[in-house]
Amino acid sequence: MLIKKTLSLSTVYDFTGHHLPWLTAWMLLVACVCYFTHCSWLALPWLPLSLVGTAVAFYVGFKNNQSYDRLWEARKIWSDIAADSRVFAVMVKNYRSEEMAGNDAAAIRRQLVYRHIAYLYQLREQLLVPAQWEHACLQSRWRMAYHNRQRRARINQLFKAELEQVQQQTYLSATEQQELQGAFNKAAQLLNMQSRTVQALYRDKVVNMIQQIDIQHTLNNFYAEQSKVERIKQTPFPRKYASFSFLFVCIFIFLLPFGIVGEFSRLGAAGVWLSVPVGVVVGWVYVVMEMIGDYSENPFEGLYNDTPMLSICRAIEIDMLQIIGDTVIPEAIQSKGPVLL
Repeated sequence: MLIKKTLSLSTVYDFTGHHLPWLTAWMLLVACVCYFTHCSWLALPWLPLSLVGTAVAFYVGFKNNQSYDRLWEARKIWSDIAADSRVFAVMVKNYRSEEMAGNDAAAIRRQLVYRHIAYLYQLREQLLVPAQWEHACLQSRWRMAYHNRQRRARINQLFKAELEQVQQQTYLSATEQQELQGAFNKAAQLLNMQSRTVQALYRDKVVNMIQQIDIQHTLNNFYAEQSKVERIKQTPFPRKYASFSFLFVCIFIFLLPFGIVGEFSRLGAAGVWLSVPVGVVVGWVYVVMEMIGDYSENPFEGLYNDTPMLSICRAIEIDMLQIIGDTVIPEAIQSKGPVLL
């Protein structure tokens, strides 16, 4: 996630700069044809072009609004996961049955918290598996899949130390790791282990029935929240809606120089050349509007616009470890430049 209030020119160029060469080439080509051939019929009336531009702007704006809803919903769900995780840690630490006969089950309580931290990182890992419609998997659009894979690799390189620390964590026992082998949805299986452990605590009278129901209700919340983020991950933004937005922007940019060159040619020969930078700027604005919505559709693809799951997981981890009284606490994830992972 980008966290700076304003983006630097280098960040803007990295995101959209690769579109400037072809925009410039197209505007310059039309200007050259009009200037050297004196084909006045190439100049389109500005009124129909402005109508197309207005319609495209409205369409792209509505699409961007829906894309942002997906991004914001993902962030809200992770906020719910964070809140329920803290509640879960407090209940695991403090709930005790009146019938408990001296067995505090401290090791099991700690195991529940550790396993939940492992669950959070496992859920993050599952959500980062690329889907076929995400940018890192696309096979067209001017080698954009390659560029986005490079962007994702650069982000991971920035947070290499933090990611290696996560990989080295041993919150799961060897038996638990073995049980997860071959599981299709490892995060869901970790919740299943949690439920079995809570049931065992009730059976051993470490917690009473009401407390067991409360803890199980929180585990059910995790199942629901996981299903919500999986729905966002596994359901692409409606492709017709997104594809026609891209198509409409392409049509407008194709027609744009024919309208601009006609208007600027009224200023004389120099006006024809002035239409080139103006056309590039206008076309770039429409391209950027399309790209913002396009990259906001998928909040779990490991790029700059993503939900910062690593930092959220680490914040939850710190809170849960402090709740149960651990003294070895990892440091919070800090942003690297404008990026927070």
